[in-house]
Amino acid sequence: MGQPSHARRADWWRSAVIYQVYVRSFADGDGDGLGDLAGVRAKLPYLAELGVDALWFNPWYPSPMKDGGYDVADYRAVDPAFGTLVEAEKLIAEAAESGIRTIVDIVPNHVSDQHAWFRAALAASPGSPERELFHFRPGRGRHGELPPNDWPSQFVGSTAPVWTRLPDGDWYLHLFTPEQPDLNWAHPAVRREHEDILRFWFERGVAGVRIDSAALLAKDPALPDLATAPDPHPFVDRDELHDIYRSWRAVADDHDGVFVGEVWLPDPERFARYLRPDELHTAFNFAFMTCPWEAGRLRASIDETLAAHAPVGAPATWVLCNHDVTRTVTRYGRADTGFDFATKAFGTPTDLALGTRRARAAALLSLALPGAVYVYQGEELGLPEADIPAGRVQDPMYFRSGGTAPGRDGCRVPLPWAAAEPYAGFGSREEPWLPQPADWASYAVDRQQDDPGSMLGLYREAIRLRPVFGDGPLRPLPAPEGVLAFTRAEGAICVVNLAAAPAALPVHSELLLSSGPLDDRGRLPQDTAAWLRA
Repeated sequence: MGQPSHARRADWWRSAVIYQVYVRSFADGDGDGLGDLAGVRAKLPYLAELGVDALWFNPWYPSPMKDGGYDVADYRAVDPAFGTLVEAEKLIAEAAESGIRTIVDIVPNHVSDQHAWFRAALAASPGSPERELFHFRPGRGRHGELPPNDWPSQFVGSTAPVWTRLPDGDWYLHLFTPEQPDLNWAHPAVRREHEDILRFWFERGVAGVRIDSAALLAKDPALPDLATAPDPHPFVDRDELHDIYRSWRAVADDHDGVFVGEVWLPDPERFARYLRPDELHTAFNFAFMTCPWEAGRLRASIDETLAAHAPVGAPATWVLCNHDVTRTVTRYGRADTGFDFATKAFGTPTDLALGTRRARAAALLSLALPGAVYVYQGEELGLPEADIPAGRVQDPMYFRSGGTAPGRDGCRVPLPWAAAEPYAGFGSREEPWLPQPADWASYAVDRQQDDPGSMLGLYREAIRLRPVFGDGPLRPLPAPEGVLAFTRAEGAICVVNLAAAPAALPVHSELLLSSGPLDDRGRLPQDTAAWLRA
């Protein structure tokens, strides 16, 4: 498949459709129960036919997998479970030949406890240069038996400590698991190392880098208690971060690379600071992803997103789900259609038929908006969240909550490719690393690929037609309460009906695509979206 014209542009990232690949669960090329790079390479024709512009890969580096690969032991290699560095280079090149760029995931806040730096720090003594690369501190209390401060875990719902004490009395900081020690970004060696890591991957042909936990790197050197610390926050969104990302941007500009930051911030003005012309190119739009399926809330989220990005000239990003978030079909079928880690619970009832109808409409909404769109693997198949038996859960969020939080494994279950094959064609000779639900085969690619009415058919057609919206800004159209309607360049119109009653369509010359059938009077039913030519 030839490279689409918009993918060849230097500013391709401003309007790209980017597909997120969680390698362990995408496709198993060697049959050992884990997805791998061989599996991805074999499915490149599928991804090219889907029409995506780029692939974002979750970490594929050597890792003990204490947090799904976000505990990195070596940033310049590939975990043997996934393949080799040579195979990664082949994948990057083969994807490019299909018109698909590659984005890799960098985890700068912390490393694995198996990383060479941290192993050296453990072997060294308190106060040593090796420990200066991390946050080692003596404890409080009469005998140093209390943690150095009161900072909370970044796993929502967890009351587990963020400090671990060593036999020599020192404590070290880990905002996530004890196997993920935080780096000291005030140390110049940490900054040099990560700039070299960026060059390493850009020189191997990657087009971009996704930055994990991008707002957490810098810490107040005093490490004060959160309860008594004045503004600014001692470890979230500190001003020192912007100097770090300006240095990174210089590296990216030397290689025509782009960044997307994972920036969870409620303040849109603070968020937009990361997107100034000399910092990050884009950042994930979590406000839209977590927004409930309500017309007023969605309209406000879209308007606020575009307004926040306008002053810095950065494109918005739109995403419905990722490897951390309850799948769209399940979430939209619940009474509470928003998402918050703090409210995620076992046994929440969902109406999958309703959720699927809404997810189809949401797909057309997100793909019609100005900016880049991220599609998490399996969303194009309409996969629901899976219930993972307690004995098979692997996510540390579950364990660090004492078993009260369901964790994130339910959206990470291996994909179904062929209904009649073992494990729905995932490719394994033995059971995959996470169990697939009994009905997984019904969502298989081969069940959907020739059905234009399937979720896969909808995504393929929507991605193919998406260029009709052009590069123009969004202009709202008059619409009844509960209906979202807007137009953009080329005279294309998107209408989404979230009202209880069917809605009349605006005047148009052609129905390009709809997420579901119109009623017998040509009206748009509830929870349905349509693309029109004016």
